[in-house]
Amino acid sequence: MKILIADDEADIRNLIKLSLEENGYTVFPAQNGKEALDILKAEDINLAILDVMMPVMDGFNLLRKIRENSTIPVIMLTARNDEMDKVLGLNLGADDYLSKPFSVSELVARVGAQLRRSNEYLSLKEQGTTLLTYGKLSIDKEKCCAYKDGEPVELGAKEYKLLLFFLENPERIFTKRQLYTAVWDEEYYYDDNTIMVHISRLRSRIEDNPQKPLYLKTIRGIGYKLHYTGE
Repeated sequence: MKILIADDEADIRNLIKLSLEENGYTVFPAQNGKEALDILKAEDINLAILDVMMPVMDGFNLLRKIRENSTIPVIMLTARNDEMDKVLGLNLGADDYLSKPFSVSELVARVGAQLRRSNEYLSLKEQGTTLLTYGKLSIDKEKCCAYKDGEPVELGAKEYKLLLFFLENPERIFTKRQLYTAVWDEEYYYDDNTIMVHISRLRSRIEDNPQKPLYLKTIRGIGYKLHYTGE
């Protein structure tokens, strides 16, 4: 697997590179966004680790460029513990976020997790399967039917689309605006309450206890993600 690291701090860049290579990855380092973009054009990169604050081209602008034609997993790094940075990165298509200073072993673990999810998604896509499964939830896209523990779950049209979107993107955090755009397919007339009402309805159908959800988690100040914690 080929990993891109874009960070203007040589010590951090080299430490991440060494740790990833010890775990069998091939690593391509870059000290700014422009160098990283050149590597992305030349190599078949499987995952990118991007520092937010870089010269020439920062991490956010590089992420915008990546998302113009690629769906590879992207992990953002930032020295600023700013919630708005995280929201912006997630809105632009980042898959994960770590604030500096961070544990390199945790970063390596997150790289592995993101690559596994990406490979599972690509495998299902190549097989052309119409069945999506996560935990005890599943959707048959051909039949437009949702199931829990193998039993049919009755959902409204928007709740079905929400669940389908989450099942297609498990473990990823989405803001309310991202969910609205994906499910309602609109940029305008966005309303927090609209999302909250439909999330509540979906939870009432898929959760044993909507007050203590096992699947659909609220990420305070950001949005929601599908993350199964088991019983």
